[in-house]
Amino acid sequence: MNYPLLEQIDTPAQLRQLPENSLAQLATELREFLVETLSRTGGHFASNLGVIELTIALHYVFNTPYDRLVWDVGHQSYPHKILTNRREAMSSLRQQDGISGFPKRTESIYDSFGVGHSSTSISAALGMAIADQLLGNGRKAVAIIGDGAMTAGIAFEALNHAGDKDANLLVILNDNDMSISPNVGGLSNYLAEILTSPFYTSMREGSKQLLRQMPTVRELARRTEEHVKGMMAPGTLFEELGFNYIGPIDGHDLPILLTALKNMKVLEGPQFLHIITKKGKGFPSAEKNPCIYHGVGAFNPKTGKMIAKPSPAPTYTNVFGEWLCDMAAKDERLVGITPAMREGSGLVDFAELFPDRYFDVGIAEQHSITFAAGLACEGLKPVVAIYSTFLQRAYDQLIHDAALQKLPLLLAIDRAGLVGADGPTHSGTLDLSYLRCVPNIIIMTPSNENECRQMLTTGFKHNGVSAVRYPRGCGIGIPIQSKLTTIPIGKAQLCREGKKVAFLVFGTLLIFALSAAEKLDATVVNMRFVKPLDDKMVVKIAQNHDLLVTIEENVIMGGAGSAVNECLHHHQIINTAVLNLGLPDQFIEHGDTATLLSRCGLDEAGIIRAVTMRLNNIINNVI
Repeated sequence: MNYPLLEQIDTPAQLRQLPENSLAQLATELREFLVETLSRTGGHFASNLGVIELTIALHYVFNTPYDRLVWDVGHQSYPHKILTNRREAMSSLRQQDGISGFPKRTESIYDSFGVGHSSTSISAALGMAIADQLLGNGRKAVAIIGDGAMTAGIAFEALNHAGDKDANLLVILNDNDMSISPNVGGLSNYLAEILTSPFYTSMREGSKQLLRQMPTVRELARRTEEHVKGMMAPGTLFEELGFNYIGPIDGHDLPILLTALKNMKVLEGPQFLHIITKKGKGFPSAEKNPCIYHGVGAFNPKTGKMIAKPSPAPTYTNVFGEWLCDMAAKDERLVGITPAMREGSGLVDFAELFPDRYFDVGIAEQHSITFAAGLACEGLKPVVAIYSTFLQRAYDQLIHDAALQKLPLLLAIDRAGLVGADGPTHSGTLDLSYLRCVPNIIIMTPSNENECRQMLTTGFKHNGVSAVRYPRGCGIGIPIQSKLTTIPIGKAQLCREGKKVAFLVFGTLLIFALSAAEKLDATVVNMRFVKPLDDKMVVKIAQNHDLLVTIEENVIMGGAGSAVNECLHHHQIINTAVLNLGLPDQFIEHGDTATLLSRCGLDEAGIIRAVTMRLNNIINNVI
């Protein structure tokens, strides 16, 4: 396809040379280019289609990269990347050694702040705005945040702080939870244009000066203004927090966007612009089903039909979703909780079958844990479905509100280990380390999909905090028992007996360990529990082997291997060599998961190579 305008734009400086009446054509070309590109690479789709006009308007009005744009989460940053000298690189999006799917400071000077988790934009942009006050650079700071991200506490903490300061911060609320109604497209747009105009601003500021010596009249005038605006726009809350609220306006209307941004750019103090957009704008399938088209693989750009890849086995997410429904049917005390990840965590069927026992708390991971703790206090059995990377945000609540009080709470931790294309912001590579040090918690690492189901049942029936962590993607294709069975807590499983070398495996890397063991004639133990660790098994294996090799898809520091090391030290076993295999002390970039595991030495070849090297070192040291 040809993109005559878009192909002229490599930087926002070139964009700003275009006449305003050509920007609508640019938006059309940018939308078409995005559809064509993502139909091949996959990625976040609907959210990016919804911010085409906003992205163009922001780079047209503001002097980027000198002025700072902070994109919340970053799911909607592809148009930004295309306009900031990465159009050609979009073919490598989220692929091995290609560009990231999120803004990343090391990737471009136009990426002011690295993101991936939700609701951080206002805090970061406020920091930049206050830094500008201290340094006197004259930069503008803009935070672009979605309505979903506004459910997180950190967003309101930042708004509360910003309203107390006089920093020149613009917050843009990209509200895409509703269609644009006639009053938004007409009267509200007109109202916004008036409220941002220099005439209105000068009158407003002049009135403040005139009434400064008349407190009673000034307060009456302020309240009258708020109520008049509140009748036509839902901005009273933000006004109370100290912002000058404008909107809502049509976020796909370039002329009104440009007018509002130009006017607000020169205003002093905290400003809040509320825009209404539509996810999937311009692509009918995505407009109709924005959740399905939130993140996509390859698809037909004309029909929108996904190009499905055959799955040899159900995903771990599917296994959890089916287990949750089965267990809920057996036990009426079960309640399911998700922090805004119903589809991603596999709760769609549960939400339909048990709507009264399903709770989506929004992007509020901290609240999800303490809410679950409150439910547990009253005799219910909460199951919190959460990604490993997002559980990090609720660490204090897990410790203080759940574990300390020994409450029955099951954490179904999805996306444990490497997650591939989403990269380091979404990888679950730290959970074994940060969970293992918490008292009163059981930590389980299933090696396959059937064991995952058994462990979920075990954790649910345990009268305390338990965690089952499982990876993204499909299982290995073994039969899954329909019966809801448990396994003995803290008991490992001997899978293969060999000589000299023993693999102690935590999780789904067991399949690689078994194949490596066949070639090395090694013993293999499926450890299953990181906490409580099967000390008896560890000691027994250590006494009968020359080398113990721990294997986990978690960082080595503080992980399951460290638990084995501590066990050996406690029992004063010093004659058995130990090799800890796991992820290195670094953030692993995005790419194909199998390739990443290979690079980290956690596939069959990598395990054999590491063991052979260590055995050679042992022999040389002895000689």
